Amino acid sequence: MKRTPVIAVTTDQVTTRSGSPACEVYTVYSDAVIHAVGGLPWLLPPAGPALDSEALMERIDGILFTGARSDIQPRHYQGAPAAAGADEDAARDHTTLPLIPKIKDGGVPMLCICRGAQELNVALGGSLHQNVPALPGKLPHFPPEDWPVAKRFALAHEVRLEDGGALRRLSGANAVEVNSVHQQGIDRLAADLEVEARAPDGIIEAVRVKDSQTFAIGVQWHPEWDWREHPLNRAIWQAFGEACRARAQAR
Repeated sequence: MKRTPVIAVTTDQVTTRSGSPACEVYTVYSDAVIHAVGGLPWLLPPAGPALDSEALMERIDGILFTGARSDIQPRHYQGAPAAAGADEDAARDHTTLPLIPKIKDGGVPMLCICRGAQELNVALGGSLHQNVPALPGKLPHFPPEDWPVAKRFALAHEVRLEDGGALRRLSGANAVEVNSVHQQGIDRLAADLEVEARAPDGIIEAVRVKDSQTFAIGVQWHPEWDWREHPLNRAIWQAFGEACRARAQAR
């Protein structure tokens, strides 16, 4: 009997209006796990060292490292101090960054989106640009926050897919248009990663884990928003789902 794959979904540490700590995840992620992947989302709290990663990996068939409003603390990649008032989430950092190398080595399928793609790079030894739009000659990449949601997540620029890459095979095209809602981005690429796509200004937009025997990809854009209409984004979720179902069946 086929088993619905269990997909862990990372969450963020937030504070409610009453001052209580809480976990948060945007529903577009859980909806994509249910409808695009055909999986069962299992929300993963930012528990830090208290998280039993071995027990987690025994129970899941894949993991989604979501996007988030917060930035990774620069100390994790020897970066310059963050700007005053930067939105950070230490609890998430202390959960995802130690977990990613174990996920990679354990052969668990993973899809890393926006902050998740940055976490993948930092966890494996890379570094980040802290403010991509401020770099000379770069595209805006981060639209105004007072724009309506539909406008912020509309297609914004092209990404060029690398020859021989997984995304090139999934797309069948040399380039596609994607949305762009990220202030930070990959600077020094981790040694265990290969570039899958770049923006016209050279910013790395997608990566994959070298020599991985399963799906292990990070994308800087947000495929959870428009996968029903966007052929490559739909294909990304489907390929992730196939890898998760294969793990579920094998286990």
